[in-house]
Amino acid sequence: MNTLEDLANPLPLAQALIRRPSITPADAGALGVLEAALEQLGFACRRYPFGEVDNLYARRGTASPCFLFAGHTDVVPPGAEADWQKPPFAAEAGDDGMLWGRGAADMKGAIAAMVASVQRLLDESGEPDGSIAFLITGDEEGPAIHGTKAVLAALAEEGERFDHCLVGEPTNPNVLGDTIKSGRRGSLNCTLTVTGRQGHVAYPERAENPIPALLTVLNRLLARKLDDGVSPFQPSNLEVTSIDVGNPTTNVIPASATARFNIRFNIAHTGDQLSTWIREEAAMVDLDFDGSITADIHVTGEAFLTPAGPFTTLLQDCIQAETGRRPALTTGGGTSDARFIQLYAPVAEFGLVGATMHQVDERVPVSDIETLTAIYTRILSQYFRDRPA
Repeated sequence: MNTLEDLANPLPLAQALIRRPSITPADAGALGVLEAALEQLGFACRRYPFGEVDNLYARRGTASPCFLFAGHTDVVPPGAEADWQKPPFAAEAGDDGMLWGRGAADMKGAIAAMVASVQRLLDESGEPDGSIAFLITGDEEGPAIHGTKAVLAALAEEGERFDHCLVGEPTNPNVLGDTIKSGRRGSLNCTLTVTGRQGHVAYPERAENPIPALLTVLNRLLARKLDDGVSPFQPSNLEVTSIDVGNPTTNVIPASATARFNIRFNIAHTGDQLSTWIREEAAMVDLDFDGSITADIHVTGEAFLTPAGPFTTLLQDCIQAETGRRPALTTGGGTSDARFIQLYAPVAEFGLVGATMHQVDERVPVSDIETLTAIYTRILSQYFRDRPA
C-alpha cells in the first residue's frame, strides 16, 4: 500500500478513500488505504471480518484515557453515473473549491480529517498523555450487524476499553458548526401478519377476512399518543409504511394481509416496552378473530442520550473556537452506529455538512474538511489536557 507524504493534509487521504468504491458490503480496498495511513502514524491495526464485512480497529498507545474516533468507509450506491456532474468515484477537487464524490460528506472526508488531526497533534504537542483509537466499519450503511456492533463485542471480550468516543457522521444541516448529535431516537420495525380464511365475497360466512382485523390493530396502535417529547427529544412517532394484500381479484376474500410500520422513539420508551404493547394490542384483536395475528418485531437501536457535561462542553468549546458558532446539542435524524457505542462509552457525533449525503453530486467544500481537521485537532489537544470525566 502506497504511503501518503503529508498526513497533516486531509485532502489526499480523502481522495484516496473516495476512489475506492466501497459500496456496502464491499470494501474495495478502502480499509487498506486507511490502515496504511494509520500505520504511518504508529497505530497498531487489527482487522475484524464478520460475514461479508471487513472492519478496522487501530490504537496508538496503551494508557488511559482512550479517545475513540469512530466511523465507516462503506457508502451507498451512487445511482446512475450519468446523472452526476463529476464521476462519483473520481474524487475531483477543482477550481470550484469542492471535493466531489460518493462518501465525501458521509463520511470519508471526516475520516481523513480524523487522521490528519492525529498527525497535527503529534507535530504540535508531541505524544499525548493517553491513547487514541479508531473503529472504522464497512457495514454502517447496511444491516449494521457485522460492523461496529460485532467489533465492539469482540473488543470487550479482549478487554479493550474506551473513555469517550466521537463519531464523524455529517451532523450539520446547513453550515459547519451547527450541530452536535448528543443522542439518537430508537428505531423499531414491525411486520403485522393477519391470516384468515380465503372465500368468495358472496359467501362471507364461509371465510374469515383478515383485512378488517389488520385495520383494527393498526387503528388501536395509531390511536395512542406515545408521548409529547422528552427534552431534548422530539415526540415519538409511529408511521405505517406499507399495507399489502396481494389480491388480484375482485370477488375473493384474501387469506392474509400484512402491514409494516416503524416507530422512532425517545428515552421515554424502550424497545422491549413498545414490543410488549404491540403484541398486547394484536392479542386483543385476535380474541374476536377466527384466525391468527403475528407481530414480527425488530428493534434496530435503543434511544440514548449523552447528557450535557464536561465532554459535550469540550466539544462545543472547540467547535466554537474554530468556527465562531456554538453548536446545538440535538437528537434528531436517523440512527447511526453511536447507538452501539453508547453501551461502552459516552459518545457524540460531529462531522461535515450533510446537505448532499446519499444524493447525486455528493460534495463538500475542501475548506470545510480543513476546518474540521482543525476542530478535531483542538478536541484532541484539549481532551488530553483537561481529561473530562
